[in-house]
Amino acid sequence: MIEKKITVIKPKAGLLDIDFKELIRYKDLIYMFVRRDIVTQYKQTILGPIWWFVNPILTTLIYMVVFGGIAKISTDGLPQPLFYLSGICLWNYFSTCLNQTSGTFTANEYIFGKVYFPRLIMPITNVISGLIKTAIQLILFLAIYFFYIFQGADIQPNIYILLFPLLIIMLAGLGLGFGIIATSMTTKYRDLSILLSFIVQLWMYATPIIYPLSLLSPKMQTIAILNPITSIIETFKFATLGQGTFNWTHLGYSFGFMFVVLFLGIVLFNKVQRNFMDTV
Repeated sequence: MIEKKITVIKPKAGLLDIDFKELIRYKDLIYMFVRRDIVTQYKQTILGPIWWFVNPILTTLIYMVVFGGIAKISTDGLPQPLFYLSGICLWNYFSTCLNQTSGTFTANEYIFGKVYFPRLIMPITNVISGLIKTAIQLILFLAIYFFYIFQGADIQPNIYILLFPLLIIMLAGLGLGFGIIATSMTTKYRDLSILLSFIVQLWMYATPIIYPLSLLSPKMQTIAILNPITSIIETFKFATLGQGTFNWTHLGYSFGFMFVVLFLGIVLFNKVQRNFMDTV
């Protein structure tokens, strides 16, 4: 007697129903999508993956000329390349997760309409591929970091550097949460994707990347802390450079903010994925 293996596909029971075992079963598909994102992005370019280094280098040079040279904005006595690059690397990861995840439904509608797999795989893929790119950019940061240490720069790393994995998890969670909220909304309202690009750009200037938090007045610092990315960037700068603002309460606020955003994002995502093919 031949036994037949039957796979049953059934709708989710609730808006917070996430089958983690199913996601694990599709780990090979996640690997394939991550490899696709990494390999094909610069497949027919001259510099290839070197662009992952060129992007933060050019951005840092522009910041040094415009904000450090012309605007004379303080960097808390730190070398300008290190100060700017420490913020750029982390911000790039967050913005990459957010921007790529925000187009999950519209960018993959041709796949979603033909074959079944857990839709949450696509946002997770963006988070993982973005992490690989960030790891490469952090190599550049470390190279410049150790150069200045050997030059005798006033850099004081401390034990809080052990919080780095938590900071990355928080950035990934915030990027994923905001991204799946955005993709759930842009499925029906496409012009929101255009608005999102402006919001992300303004958000960067509202985050202490090109200026230290200490440069702001106490009232403005309170407002800046409401930005969940602020404490993450400041903690990283404090842990690696010895300058910045570190506060457990601020970091706890950002972590709680991430949890709420992920919760709302998953609810919206599960709701929209049920009938988004009728909308796109």
